[in-house]
Amino acid sequence: MQVTSRSRRRVQFQNFLFTILFVAAMGLLGWVSTQYDVHADWTYGHRNSLSPASVKLLGTLKQPLTATAYARATSPFREPLKRFFANYQAVKPDIHLVFVDPDLDPERVRADGITAEGQVILKYGDRSEKLDQINEAQLADAIQRLERASDRYVVFLAGDGERNPSGEHNFDMGDFGKQLTDKGFKLEPLNLAANVGVPDNAAVLVIAGPQADVFPGMVKLVRDYVKRGGNLLWLGDPGSLYGLDPLATDLGVHFGDGTIVDPNTQLLSINDPTITLVAKYPEDSPVVSGLNVMTLFPGATSVTPDKDSTWQQDEFLETLPRSWLTMAKLAGSVGFDPKRGDKQGPLPIGVALTRSVPGKGEQRVIVTGDGDFLSNAYLGNAGNLDLGLDIMNWVAHDDSFIDINPRPAPDLSLSLSPTAQLFIGFGFLAVLPLLLLIAGITVWMRRRRR
Repeated sequence: MQVTSRSRRRVQFQNFLFTILFVAAMGLLGWVSTQYDVHADWTYGHRNSLSPASVKLLGTLKQPLTATAYARATSPFREPLKRFFANYQAVKPDIHLVFVDPDLDPERVRADGITAEGQVILKYGDRSEKLDQINEAQLADAIQRLERASDRYVVFLAGDGERNPSGEHNFDMGDFGKQLTDKGFKLEPLNLAANVGVPDNAAVLVIAGPQADVFPGMVKLVRDYVKRGGNLLWLGDPGSLYGLDPLATDLGVHFGDGTIVDPNTQLLSINDPTITLVAKYPEDSPVVSGLNVMTLFPGATSVTPDKDSTWQQDEFLETLPRSWLTMAKLAGSVGFDPKRGDKQGPLPIGVALTRSVPGKGEQRVIVTGDGDFLSNAYLGNAGNLDLGLDIMNWVAHDDSFIDINPRPAPDLSLSLSPTAQLFIGFGFLAVLPLLLLIAGITVWMRRRRR
């Protein structure tokens, strides 16, 4: 190409035009960056961003939330707390983080009961909570405790071998009870032999699998509570109702006479056919709205509501079609036999009942054909804990907390077996130095030969 004055001017014009367009593009990108805020969290478990459950929980807050952190100006707690609450402030701007230097305000430290640096006081309305450690799950629990409009007393029927909400045995429900306490529920045992009835301030009465006959007088007290419009969670089991048959009649539900057998659990490498799998939930059910994990029910029976009952019914838990209710003894090989009275699935094992009570609004009752799914032995399986919390929130009329169960990021800690620790320690202390020594000697010998 021949270079002329005309071609030089053309190149100069192109360079000038490119510079103008480049500067304009950079300016446009700078302006766009001020108008839109885009974040990307590529960490495993999204540990640097809020879970959808936390975002949903913040949407329930109607008032500002103030977090007062006690940390000195040079404290290493300040920057992590700023980064932590920045995620929440991006969703809810009226969350305020305030730092207090404990050395400069000792009276406030004593008034708030601060015993260690880094503790945080959460204040919402006229209620407050002190947190020793901060993570997403703990903060979500604290917010739920603060936001509940009033104390939620959950009374557990006791005195007839029922599951203990603070017990540590496999049969008991101590782990679930702790979860409820963390969420702001107040748990109380209720022995009707020593009380005149169910307290009026009880948000929910729980009947968790009695193992002895409940006296007729106590059954009458429970029935009177239900007739007055009290909310009830009845965790039944296969076999005898232990004198609670009149209560089942009042509620219009029938418990199956046998135990459900579910071969579908073999796909999960579960060899016990009496463990029932629930993998799908009704989309229009308010109890399990948003629940998308499987739940397991060991030793369950069916719960069938009367179609002509005055209660509104929601069969929110249902087994898979391959399951069946068997009347046979669970020993050896068990097969479906309609002549024996076996009933083919799908079968309801969880029913939600509602009705309008004058002067009290909507009454809510849940009856399940299994109580083991919330016991210490099985609570950690699949989505049993999430289901249990959703059930309790719905029965207690805390609908805004349904499907709000944040979990901490799964990569916060590294657990190594003793063998792995020995292998890593030996590798760094012996193998790696030895390899470096061998490499150094090899390089030295090669250079010496030259």
